[in-house]
Amino acid sequence: MDYDLSEEHKLIQETARRFALQEIAPLAKECDRQERYPREVVRKAAEIGLVGPTIPEEYGGPGFGFLEQALIVEQMARVDLGITQAIESAAFGSQNIAFFGTEEQKQKYLPALAAGEAIAAGAYTEPDAGTDIASARTKAVAEGDEWVITGNKMFITNGTVCDYMAVFCLTDPEAASPHQRHSLIMVESDRPGVVATPIKGKMGLRASDTAEVAFDQVRVPLDNLVGTRGQGFKQLMHFFDATRTTVACQGVGLAQGALDLAVAYAKERITFGRPLITNQAIQFTLAEMATRIELVRQATYKAAWLVDQDRPDPVLNSMAKYYAGETAVWVCNQALQIHGGYGYVDEYDISRFYRDAKILEIYEGTKEAEKMVIGRRML
Repeated sequence: MDYDLSEEHKLIQETARRFALQEIAPLAKECDRQERYPREVVRKAAEIGLVGPTIPEEYGGPGFGFLEQALIVEQMARVDLGITQAIESAAFGSQNIAFFGTEEQKQKYLPALAAGEAIAAGAYTEPDAGTDIASARTKAVAEGDEWVITGNKMFITNGTVCDYMAVFCLTDPEAASPHQRHSLIMVESDRPGVVATPIKGKMGLRASDTAEVAFDQVRVPLDNLVGTRGQGFKQLMHFFDATRTTVACQGVGLAQGALDLAVAYAKERITFGRPLITNQAIQFTLAEMATRIELVRQATYKAAWLVDQDRPDPVLNSMAKYYAGETAVWVCNQALQIHGGYGYVDEYDISRFYRDAKILEIYEGTKEAEKMVIGRRML
């Protein structure tokens, strides 16, 4: 096995790191405090191929794999997770089109996303259907040559800024299996009956737009169906098997950034007449932080690589995603402790990192749900 990154991989890392330091870092505090979606940064990221990196070249994207996307996300999350999520999720759901869409759908949606001219969203979660996504009740009824969609979605990333969204709809309620009752349907956000309400006051990830989206008799063409009717659940699970590797790398990047902050602070902070980092207890803590980060990094890289080999491993994906989130939370807690009282003030970046970290144990599959996937394989 060759664990070395190629020269192209290293260039991708360097490009993402440079972009993060030059374009994300200066706006991180402002966007967090103002809960502002950084549309201008998203456009700049698209110009250099950092938005929708897995979109194929024939549709205007870089044509990278999920390993390359993980490398990009890791370097950006190392600086700020909120703006990273805004950039990464600008093409969220595009994988559904790439995996299952018709040629017409690919031509219609993917080029605009890759160019930064449009924003996508995935409307999956509902007020009473999060982890139990098969219980989603938003309905789509076929009438003539249209779908009529009614229902509510909750915690939708890009809900108020998107141009279109992939909506998980109940289309076949009488199907014998609960896993054959739903379909994915593309819905333009300017359709009559679509109402998006921003969710403010989030603990973290404030630069990322989050909304509740209501659908009141929303009509879209039957051709907006993505893939096969009644196969939406299976399509969504395939989608998550790929994208969870990216969320895992959010955790790796955030944790690495927190470690960077802790090391820098410990070198500068003088206590009892000497730098804090000379204290063996601090060194031990930093060593454990670095070890956990490297272990989850390797698991995440392998999981992403397997997706690119068309051999996704749902269990390894779950391991990487669950442990990356838990590691990010633990590392940020240790890093804030090293900062002491200063870490409790939002003038110091570690305060923002600490708040942002928790979402990594919740979205795109809670850590409890990931453990269920792992446990079932053992049975």
